[in-house]
Amino acid sequence: MREHEIELRVRYDEVDAMGLVHHSNYLRYFEIGRTELLRASGGCYRDMESAGQWVVVVHVDCRYRKPARYDDVITVRTRIDKVTVGKIVHAYEITCNDETLVTALVTLVVIDQHGSLQRVPEELLELYG
Repeated sequence: MREHEIELRVRYDEVDAMGLVHHSNYLRYFEIGRTELLRASGGCYRDMESAGQWVVVVHVDCRYRKPARYDDVITVRTRIDKVTVGKIVHAYEITCNDETLVTALVTLVVIDQHGSLQRVPEELLELYG
């Protein structure tokens, strides 16, 4: 599976004093989208970690267009943009009522328990290829 969509409701603790989602929370939404894409594809981060492989974010390019607000229902669309033996790039679009709020590209790499770069596991290459 190369694309996944999930709806989330903005919680009170995710907004600032103006009632707008704080920019840092979009990174959490991306994480949820990425995890659910992997799960829907038949993969599991916990299994990868048990095998000594951690997927870590090394770059985020995010464009904030409009804010989400407390109690909004947002849609997080996660798509595999690029997969190589060295990295995975996810593309995101967060919408509310069919209006684009945020777009982003997030680059991930795989490391071992010592922080050394590893090849993207064959299972992920097959799932996302």
